[in-house]
Amino acid sequence: MKPLALAAAFVTFVAVNASAQSTTTTKSRAGMRMSGASMSAAATLRQDMRKLWTDHVVWTRDYIVAAVAGAPDAEAASKRLLRNQDDIGNAVAAYYGKAAGDNLAKLLKEHILIAVDLIKAAKGGDKAGQQKADDKWHKNAADIAAFLSKANPNWPEGTLLSMMNTHLATTTDEVVARLTKNWEEDVRAFDAVYDHILKMSDALSDGIIKQFPDKFGGHATTTER
Repeated sequence: MKPLALAAAFVTFVAVNASAQSTTTTKSRAGMRMSGASMSAAATLRQDMRKLWTDHVVWTRDYIVAAVAGAPDAEAASKRLLRNQDDIGNAVAAYYGKAAGDNLAKLLKEHILIAVDLIKAAKGGDKAGQQKADDKWHKNAADIAAFLSKANPNWPEGTLLSMMNTHLATTTDEVVARLTKNWEEDVRAFDAVYDHILKMSDALSDGIIKQFPDKFGGHATTTER
C-alpha cells in the first residue's frame, strides 16, 4: 500500500474507533445516570421513612419525659406525636392509596393512645390497669402487623409482629427507667429504641422498593446497612 493510502486508512481507523468509544462512553454514562436516579429514589425513600419513624420515637420520648414528670408540655408533645401518625399514614398512602394510609394512621394513633393509658397506670401504681393497657397494646401491634403484611408480601406478618413487639418492649423499658429514675438505664433504653426503629424503618422501605421496582429504576435490591 502506498504511503498516502496507508495514512488515509489509519486516519479512518482512528476516526471509527474514536466514534465507537464515544458512543460506548455516552451509553455508559447514561446507564450510570439511570442507575444513580434509581439509587437516589431508593435512598430518598429510606431517608424519608427514617425521618418519620425517628419522629415517632423522639416525640414518644418527649411525651414520656413530660408525662412522668407531670410537666405542662405533655399535652403539646402528645398532639405532635399523634400528628406523626398521620404523616406515616400519608407516606404509605403514596403507594397503597388514601384508605390504606388512613387505616394505618388510625391503628398507629391507637398505639399511641394505649401507650398514654399504660404510662398513666404505671405512674399511678395501677398494676391491673397497666396489664390491661399492655394487653391492648400487644393486640394493636398484632393488628398493625397483619394490616401491613396484607399490603405487601415482602413484609411477612411474623417478622413485622416481632419488630412491633420489640418496639413495645424497648419503649416499656424506657418508661420503667424513667419512672424509677434510673437515668443510666433510661439513656440505654432510648438508644435501644432508636436503633431498633431505624432497622424497622429500613425493613419497611426495602419492602416497598421490592414491591414497586419500576418506581425505583427497575431495581429491587436493598441497600447495604
